[in-house]
Amino acid sequence: MTLLFITDAFAVWGGMERVLADKMNYLSEFYGYDVVLVTVNQGEHSIPFSLNSQIKHVDLGVRFHQQYEYSGVKRFLIYRKLVANLKDKLRNLLIKISADVIVCAKLDFVGVLNEVRGKTPLIVESHTLCRAGYYEKSGLLRRLHVWLFLRQVSKADTVVTLTAGDAIDWRDYNKQVCVIPNVVHLNQSSNFSDCKDKKIIFVGRFFKQKDFDSLLRIWSIVYSQHSDWTLDVYTDGEIDAPGVSVYKPIASIMEKYSNSSILLLTSLFEPFGLVLPEAMSCGLPVVSFDCPYGPADIITDGVDGFLVKNRDINEFANRVCQLIEDKELRVRMGQAAVKSAQRYRADVIMPKWKELFERLCQKE
Repeated sequence: MTLLFITDAFAVWGGMERVLADKMNYLSEFYGYDVVLVTVNQGEHSIPFSLNSQIKHVDLGVRFHQQYEYSGVKRFLIYRKLVANLKDKLRNLLIKISADVIVCAKLDFVGVLNEVRGKTPLIVESHTLCRAGYYEKSGLLRRLHVWLFLRQVSKADTVVTLTAGDAIDWRDYNKQVCVIPNVVHLNQSSNFSDCKDKKIIFVGRFFKQKDFDSLLRIWSIVYSQHSDWTLDVYTDGEIDAPGVSVYKPIASIMEKYSNSSILLLTSLFEPFGLVLPEAMSCGLPVVSFDCPYGPADIITDGVDGFLVKNRDINEFANRVCQLIEDKELRVRMGQAAVKSAQRYRADVIMPKWKELFERLCQKE
């Protein structure tokens, strides 16, 4: 079976890129599929994650960023020209590569793929929320842009979402939706947190989505009652608050989880929330807002962590204090979290993809 994955670029150390690399590697190594990674705007950027030597990479070199050198009608005309270029290059590539299934990881390309793919099954893989534009409060033009792309999703054979909540939203555009969570890098060592260190950890890029304002408000309440505890934040931004230590993101984050006792997540929305099962696999209880939609699928409230009513700052702080004040509860939840995280092992998740690919090929 030949699988063609298409995305914008594969050039940053991002969560989507890591998940996609893991998925393609597994499909190539364990199932023996022929995997082709197609990028549209890769340019001279190197691929950050290691890929199996059998995986082919094709960059179409369309360079959509060129449109931003212009404005108004000129930009629109350049954009249309670039779309036509993409269409031609994709059509020629699909003639050369007789793909059995196409997986589109970038919503912007669904319309073009619908025009050139013929009868080849198309999977739209959602790495963000269907209604992400709503939660991000993006501009009117961007919302219109996304709405036009969403209409094209109705023509795809299947939409794969990461959570049950997001699946409900996607069914407004395509009834053929299935939920397949991310494969997660889980703790492979024998080093688990004993939940004794007076350290709380937060991991996330310095984006509005992560809601650092709420994080600091929560921490202010917690720190006023438990000043002997510290909050370690791993991010690419700057924070200055009592009891907070800020560190740059690192590859060896599992070690940091194992030396902490609680993980916090304060996001406005989360398509999945990789940090939750990562930290849980190291023995950490987690506390998160019940934001759309990832945390509710990952956390069993009161068992392996706490799921707090969305944006309830005081309740969030109370739950953190409860864990600080009850060591036995921390340990019990941490042990439950290790077991819970095993749901996201590759050997549990990837057979779901195999089943989907085989079902779509049988329908041809």
